Amino acid sequence: MRIVVDYDKCSGLGMCEAEAPDLFEVQDDGSLTVLDENPGSEQREAAEAACAACPTEALSLVDD
Repeated sequence: MRIVVDYDKCSGLGMCEAEAPDLFEVQDDGSLTVLDENPGSEQREAAEAACAACPTEALSLVDD
C-alpha cells in the first residue's frame, strides 16, 4: 500500500494527522509531510480513515 497526496488539493487542515499521527504531519507553514509513504497492513485502517477524513480529497491509497 502506498499513500498518494495531491498537493494541489491539500489545504493543510490536519484532519489526516488527527486520524493517523504516525503517518501524517502538518508543518507550521501548513504543508503536509507523509511520515510513511508505504505503511504496513497494520496501519491500513488508520490510513483509510485519514483519506476519508480529508475534506479536499487530496489523499488516496494505492495497492502496489
